[in-house]
Amino acid sequence: MSNNKSSQYWYQIGIIGLLFFIFGFVTWLNGTLIPFLKLACQLKTDTQAFFVTTAFYMAYFFLAIPSSRILERTGFKDGMGLGLLVMAIGSLIFIPAANERSFGLFLTGLFVQGAGLSLLQTASNPYISIIGPIESAAQRISIMGICNKIAGALSPLILSSIVLKNASKLEVQIAEAACDIQKAELLDALAQRVIMPYTVMAIVLAILAFMIRKSSLPDVQMEHELEGDEKLATDRTSILQFPYLLLGASCIFVYVGAEVMAGDVIGTYGKNLGFSLDKAKYFTTFTLISMLLGYVIAIAAIPKYISQEASLKYAALLGMVFTVLAFLTEGTTSVTFIALLGLANAPMWPAIFPLGINKLGKFTKIGSALLIMGIAGGAIIPLLYGQLSQQIGFQAAFMAVMLPCYAFILYFAMSGHKVGLR
Repeated sequence: MSNNKSSQYWYQIGIIGLLFFIFGFVTWLNGTLIPFLKLACQLKTDTQAFFVTTAFYMAYFFLAIPSSRILERTGFKDGMGLGLLVMAIGSLIFIPAANERSFGLFLTGLFVQGAGLSLLQTASNPYISIIGPIESAAQRISIMGICNKIAGALSPLILSSIVLKNASKLEVQIAEAACDIQKAELLDALAQRVIMPYTVMAIVLAILAFMIRKSSLPDVQMEHELEGDEKLATDRTSILQFPYLLLGASCIFVYVGAEVMAGDVIGTYGKNLGFSLDKAKYFTTFTLISMLLGYVIAIAAIPKYISQEASLKYAALLGMVFTVLAFLTEGTTSVTFIALLGLANAPMWPAIFPLGINKLGKFTKIGSALLIMGIAGGAIIPLLYGQLSQQIGFQAAFMAVMLPCYAFILYFAMSGHKVGLR
């Protein structure tokens, strides 16, 4: 590769890496927003607060297939710019939401952000695979994953230091407010804290959108028709004739649900264990650091020492073990096992996704969209946990929700990915 081609190649890697950093940063802000909005909007239950993840992740369900259609018209580069602009609009919705202290408006902003991310992810995930030699695609994807997880570890630290500063003291002041007017003033001041960071975020996203549109990124076309031994017989006429794909989409559903439980719900879990909000607001970062470590280990081990199927199987078993240990322990030990679920979750997406779209041939694009729709698990499973926790307790509910998720992932790793494959 010539010097000019090499510099252009790493320029492209840098821009897409920045986008993956944005994915991680925005996605993992939810762990901070859950306790913040529960306090600022005076929500009565954890289940109500978990609608934060519902609004955000349901956007993937509704926008995955439309995003692929939009990209056919805009191309990859303009599609990325459009996704960033949509995210910026979602961030700006937080301003009237804060001024009115409206939980509904906050959820609207989150859904719009999720919609922008759906478009951005649908464009950038395949783009990183095709901007360079196919034999080095895994290396590029690994770099993107590390960018994503580093951002995910940083974002709750940054946002919580702003919106949840002295949160425990503020909780007491709100609870002891002499009258409704004083309480409303305290809550209004708290809600206003999100305006500055989300305004900055909107400006940064808009600037990035402009930079992407004006950049020299090649607007490549994706030709993804698999041939020869890599393609199943062409006698299949419907995506429904690939049962392993449908099982893969279900596996993505439970995996993302488990990932969100470990990353976003951990703060609420810790608070229920008796930790103050000033401490619990950092717990999401612990999960993301654990996940980053697991990701680095997976990069080093797969496929040199272990296959992706085997890594998925052992990761599911590890998730089940950590879940049971979290249930059997209390305090810091229990929270630590929840955070360690990040270690178990790290190799799952890289294994499930390729197993799900294996040998789809001309159905690869729609198959990928179905797998992306499975991200809606992050919208549903926390709500299920919230309902169960009111009936059987938060620790028992956590185990009751997580064990079936990991059991299904184990099934997919051992045999589900082969159902209907020939």
